[in-house]
Amino acid sequence: MIGSNTQTNGGKERSWRENSDALSDISTTLNSALADMFTLYFKTKNFHWHVTGPHFRDYHLSQIFVATDAVAERVRKIGGATIRSVAQIARLARLSDSNADCVTSIDMLAELRRDNERLTEYLREAHLICTDYEDVASASLLETLIDESERRRWFLFETTRQADGSH
Repeated sequence: MIGSNTQTNGGKERSWRENSDALSDISTTLNSALADMFTLYFKTKNFHWHVTGPHFRDYHLSQIFVATDAVAERVRKIGGATIRSVAQIARLARLSDSNADCVTSIDMLAELRRDNERLTEYLREAHLICTDYEDVASASLLETLIDESERRRWFLFETTRQADGSH
């Protein structure tokens, strides 16, 4: 039953942890977020390897990578199975790769900004699912990830704005 952490079962109450639908929904949404985070990490790393000029920075790569472990561990803590392969990441990810041979530095940063915006939207959707089931620990983790994604988006926005001369 969405909206309650307990569900009546013949007069007995079950917590959301005993609700297979809740566990499945939460694990699925967290794994999708995890796939998006890996995709964003690899795209950011790809751009880091290929960017030239003053934009040669890591753009919070370690923050994204560390967060993937926290999400995967949360899935395991609640009893779910987490991502097992690159192929599974490709199936679950909603963010796209970048295989372009030549992308300007400004275009790279703009694409990363858009991807962080999209990731924030996906994390907010995941947060709603977790709060619907009153999974406060997953919701709390997602709140931190939302803040980090918003910070990266803001940083990238300011960087591209400064680079194109707008104020």
